[in-house]
Amino acid sequence: MAERTDGTGAATTEATVAAAMGAAPGPRPVGVRVAARGPAHDLRAVKVVLHREMLRFVNDRTRMASMLLQPVLWLFVMGTGLGSLVQNSIPGVDFRTFMYPGMISMTVIMTGMFSAGSIVWDREFGFLREMLVAPVSRGAIVVGKCLGGALVATGQGVVILAMAGLVGVPYAPSLMLTLLAEMFLAAFTITAFGVTLAARMRNMQTFFGLMQMAIMPMMFLSGAMFPLAGLPSWLHLLTVVNPMTYAVDPMRQAVFAHLDVAPQAEAVLNPGVRWGSFEVPVALEAGLVAALGAVLLGVAIAQFKRAD
Repeated sequence: MAERTDGTGAATTEATVAAAMGAAPGPRPVGVRVAARGPAHDLRAVKVVLHREMLRFVNDRTRMASMLLQPVLWLFVMGTGLGSLVQNSIPGVDFRTFMYPGMISMTVIMTGMFSAGSIVWDREFGFLREMLVAPVSRGAIVVGKCLGGALVATGQGVVILAMAGLVGVPYAPSLMLTLLAEMFLAAFTITAFGVTLAARMRNMQTFFGLMQMAIMPMMFLSGAMFPLAGLPSWLHLLTVVNPMTYAVDPMRQAVFAHLDVAPQAEAVLNPGVRWGSFEVPVALEAGLVAALGAVLLGVAIAQFKRAD
């Protein structure tokens, strides 16, 4: 116990001083140590948030099934119906083969957006506030959320990937790995977009209404459900400015590269994306999607830094 010296030079303890002042000696205050901040600390926060997203999805089997229902219906019901109408114009090609890359995109996009929407749910129940007051970077929380949503969406896409043989797509290892990488890239970008939307929203109804308003036009204008060849100029312009077009087209290019298709049919079903007379390379399309994902991630982090 610390000692103090009075005016006569005598040493007195804190207890003696307290007694002289008429107060009972109390416990000494205990110091609180906050964990050191740094890259390792933020990486651990990213891991925790990512792990939580994975557990939340794995434990919600109803959500897993419902996210797969819509693309499966589009692929096998709508694809079969539309295929009966266009089979004469594209002989030798199953129309479901054409729709397959688009349905992969639909799966990862819908799942990624729903994963991002859980932020609104966390805000309603107070869990988000607990995360925001934690001694970790808010950027780490956003990165963990986007990575978790991207992994969950990619996992859902793998289920559609496993159905490739049912629509005439070969299980070539190089094709599967290419599609897997492109799925993750698209899933990360769309999750970052969803997190940006959800960062300032306070109820699920508003988020899902806005999500439907944004996602459905992007889906229809991406070439996921109809070929991009021969479109009117106004519709072609909308597909070119649609970011999702650059996520769907690389997947279709990869699929058709492993098919034996007549040049006439490929010109109709897989014309690529053109800026005037310039055909956009797949590498540039992937770069655009990656750049958009990075920008959206930065915007989402900025939104969270202002969130209360």
